[in-house]
Amino acid sequence: MGSICKESLERSSVAPDNDQETDTGFRGKSKHLSHDRNKIITEAKGTCHLFGRRSSRNDSPYTVSPRSSRLCLNLSGRPPGAKRAFICGVSYKKQKFRLRGVVNDVHSMRDFLVKQFNFPRDCILILSEEDSDMPPTKKNTEDGFKWLTRDLQFGDSLFFYYSGHGLRQPDFNEDEKDGFDETICPVDFKTEGMIVDNYINEAIVRPLKQGVILHAIIDSCHSGTMLDLPLVYNKTMGKWDDNRPPSGAYKGTNGGKAICFSACEDYQQAADTSALSPDKAMTGAMTYTLISAITKAISSNQTITYCGILDAMHRTNLDEDNKSLHSKISRFFRRRIIQEPLLSSSEEFDINTEFKL
Repeated sequence: MGSICKESLERSSVAPDNDQETDTGFRGKSKHLSHDRNKIITEAKGTCHLFGRRSSRNDSPYTVSPRSSRLCLNLSGRPPGAKRAFICGVSYKKQKFRLRGVVNDVHSMRDFLVKQFNFPRDCILILSEEDSDMPPTKKNTEDGFKWLTRDLQFGDSLFFYYSGHGLRQPDFNEDEKDGFDETICPVDFKTEGMIVDNYINEAIVRPLKQGVILHAIIDSCHSGTMLDLPLVYNKTMGKWDDNRPPSGAYKGTNGGKAICFSACEDYQQAADTSALSPDKAMTGAMTYTLISAITKAISSNQTITYCGILDAMHRTNLDEDNKSLHSKISRFFRRRIIQEPLLSSSEEFDINTEFKL
């Protein structure tokens, strides 16, 4: 875990332990600021400080073993309904590298699925650090993957959403063209380890049988190929690029289909920011623009396509009244946090197809 891509991590913007926020130099009102309520905050969702020091007893709110019965999920039986969603949000509360936008992302994604795509609430599994939810430990996250893919039937529509830190580590299996495995970081990753993209692929991509579709939304740094899907859409060239591993390992499904929107490419950083939300609430930049694009299309009785979503995530959605702020945000993202959303898939398809869950 110590061998992280240093070049892409060392420039990260990290919030300090107290309530003071990182000053980006932008001005605007934010309800999240305790010392200067006129700052707009932007934080990278990946940081070299994740491994900068040993954890102390007060670093994590979960001092009980994550494998104790109090923190484990009940996975008995098939989840009800043909639609099911697994939402995993990790804020890293009481830790130096905590994220402030995750809790808003989790609530927004849950409401989005229920209101826009009629997901039953009892078919949505949420892991978060809210008192009402099970904590996003490594064990619970892996069990959540099992819950999502349990007893699949033809016509099932699955949804996986992750908001939290993402990192990279060296690939020793020749499964990655760039030589790095991508990882997500559960709340106890410093003691239990990260979850590697190879595992995610085996857990939620390989089990997909014919007639089953999975949509995944990964809002973290280094998330481009977090599901290790064999095809990545090249937006510049307008075609699908081959992302199959050099080793020849099979990374596809068992007859089903997997589609993933990622916040950025594997070597890039994603961001939480208060610049996009009308009330200046901290949100994932990718999560906010994706939900906004789809919701706007549905409310206008327009068709939203995969291409339309990808285009929306490649531009900052701000009102006409905020053109000067748009320019500042654009310069900031280009200089400090490079974020180019990516679309990957288990099979080639026309991205002008209507997006449906």
